[in-house]
Amino acid sequence: MASTACEPIWLKGLLCDLGVFTTHPMSLFCDNQAAMHIASNPVFHERTKHIEVDCHYVREQVRSQVIQTHYTRSFDQLADVFTKPLASHQFQRLLSKLGSINLLDPA
Repeated sequence: MASTACEPIWLKGLLCDLGVFTTHPMSLFCDNQAAMHIASNPVFHERTKHIEVDCHYVREQVRSQVIQTHYTRSFDQLADVFTKPLASHQFQRLLSKLGSINLLDPA
């Protein structure tokens, strides 16, 4: 989540430098509910005291409402099209969500 959160935060800073300002939090979609709870919960537990600095960065961004986390089922992760081998029906379903069309399709 930390490396993914850095990209839109950098883009928001770039847009601010260009004069485009927004007050809405950016959405960060994640399929790991445990990571989302750790990022949004300011209370440290015995199990989370040795987490990496990256988690503290994400927690701070969520607390300051720069980003907002949303749960997405693993089944609906669009990035899987680019990163994992999928069954053909799953591949076609995710491609249709991306708005991809086959230019060579005769129909």
